[in-house]
Amino acid sequence: MESSSTNIRKVVPVSKRTLRADAQRNADALLEAAKTVFAGSGVDAPAKEIADIAGVGVGTLYRRFPRRADLIKAVLEREIDARAQAALSLLATRDPVTALTHWLLAHADFLANKPRLAPALHSGDPAFDGLPEYFWQRLGPALTSLLNAAADAGEIRADISAHDILTAISDLSHTAAGKDSAYSHRMITLLIDGLRYHPDTCQPGR
Repeated sequence: MESSSTNIRKVVPVSKRTLRADAQRNADALLEAAKTVFAGSGVDAPAKEIADIAGVGVGTLYRRFPRRADLIKAVLEREIDARAQAALSLLATRDPVTALTHWLLAHADFLANKPRLAPALHSGDPAFDGLPEYFWQRLGPALTSLLNAAADAGEIRADISAHDILTAISDLSHTAAGKDSAYSHRMITLLIDGLRYHPDTCQPGR
């Protein structure tokens, strides 16, 4: 008589690592889709529109981000993290001033999309309370590394802080409301020209 154990099918569990990888891919797809939808339609866009672009069901969206505020916060944190990582990548592949220029122009584009998020960010929802600190903690050191590299190369003045530059770009972005990206980029280029060090006069940029 054949052993009953030979008739029992061995159940092979699905790898937890695979499940985590799938979940991460879904989360990344949702955040990328939300970024696109928010930029075009604002933060009140239908959840189904976001889920459809991400290629997942609406239920997956709500399981990962139960509230709209959770999704908005995650989108912003992801963008901030990307800006911080970009500083390292640029420093590894470009000369210091080119790296600084590319980073600042991309940062201006990042800020240009924030008005679409303004209604939510100014709603008083406590979910957003920690975002300003997160912004400075991640982008302050990233920009400092770019400024230090350019200053060490003798390309820009050394008496400007990351806080100065981030504040200036934020102010320029508010002033340039309604202008196109070409205008913002021109303003950033002028700002960078003002940072340049002129060794012929031994003075910071004129």
